[in-house]
Amino acid sequence: MRIRLTNVFVDDQAKALSFYTEKLGFVKKHDVPVGADRWLTVVSPEEPDGTELLLEPGDHPAVGPYKAALLADGIPAAQFAVDDVRAEFERLSALGVRFAQEPQETGAVTTAVLDDTCGNLIQLLQTG
Repeated sequence: MRIRLTNVFVDDQAKALSFYTEKLGFVKKHDVPVGADRWLTVVSPEEPDGTELLLEPGDHPAVGPYKAALLADGIPAAQFAVDDVRAEFERLSALGVRFAQEPQETGAVTTAVLDDTCGNLIQLLQTG
């Protein structure tokens, strides 16, 4: 069993696609119209056939309260592995990305948390 797809709920799919590709460096995998929305996924350029991230419209009534609760408690909606959290923090900060948590070491793990501009906190994780 493998994870093929996971999602983040976004306020605006076009804005999310821009952020996740132009800032974070993912690449668009699927962009299929579905009514007023799109089946819009991105993948890591390092694993183009790997796990896809669905930039899912957040217009379901349960999504607003769910996202608001996560944000209020500082809970990331997703976690992305990186080789060097500090280097990504510097690179992304230079691109104007806002961080809710600067790099922080906890034993063998280093994390940072960024704001994806679409209503989510995203944690960057470095292990080892």
